[in-house]
Amino acid sequence: MDAILNPLYTAVSWVLVTFHDLLAFTNNKDLQWSVGIIALVILIRIILIPLFVKQIKSQRALTALAPHMKEIQKKYKDDRQKQSEEMMKLYREHKTNPLASCFPILAQAPIFFALFWVLNSISQNQGRGLMKGEYLISAREANFFGAPLSGTFLGSSDATTKIVTVILIIFMSATTFTTQRQLMVKGMPKMDSSNNIMLQQQKVMLYLFPVIFAVTGVNFPIGVLIYWSTTNLWTWGQQYYVIKRNPTPGSPAYEELQKKRAAKDGAGENPNQTDGTTIVEEQQKGQRKQPKKKKKKR
Repeated sequence: MDAILNPLYTAVSWVLVTFHDLLAFTNNKDLQWSVGIIALVILIRIILIPLFVKQIKSQRALTALAPHMKEIQKKYKDDRQKQSEEMMKLYREHKTNPLASCFPILAQAPIFFALFWVLNSISQNQGRGLMKGEYLISAREANFFGAPLSGTFLGSSDATTKIVTVILIIFMSATTFTTQRQLMVKGMPKMDSSNNIMLQQQKVMLYLFPVIFAVTGVNFPIGVLIYWSTTNLWTWGQQYYVIKRNPTPGSPAYEELQKKRAAKDGAGENPNQTDGTTIVEEQQKGQRKQPKKKKKKR
């Protein structure tokens, strides 16, 4: 495993060490290492923007395919195998993937594990990647609100470490839940939940992921909890921007945007009119009402 992750250990520790050195003027090791973890999140999420775009496109493609998926479910309701085959055929024909919403999380998984082992090794005074020598000593002494960055809930008897860990776990789980709920409430078209596979998957993720993070979070070093909490905030903000600026057709956010545009267009009409007619229509009406001139008799 170490042989596979060694390049990632080096990459992760390089980002941490680089920002540690850039912030050396602050003479605050707590700030230096904490900002390094946050910078790692920002760097990774910028790299993953193409995957995020692909995720959005795939979700919208699945939304458009919902009626076809419903027909397949109805047609092969007694044959699960045939139903699955037809669903996969439909996905291939339209070049989409129902698991695309998991791509950003899966892509981050190697970085997540590499950061976990780098921070976990700090607590054991073992260097990984570039985290050796003075850097290792400095990282061991770095704290986050009085708790060591490499400390874990189960691996420490310190009350401060346990309190900080619990707060971060709650925050991490809450931001995971609100991000997923934001997508379901605002970003997805209203559909019959009993017959929509994508909506059912989203509902499972809504409750499953926060529970997984809450249960497994007791084993995560505080630095990893900071990483995942920060990436959740990034995801929420990125998703909020897309839902607000370019919502999925048929979603509540799309309807709200259409209403705002209609109201904005309406505000540009003649303020003196009360019946909703435009200036051009008024002029046309006026022209029709003008009496025809009588021809003079010669």
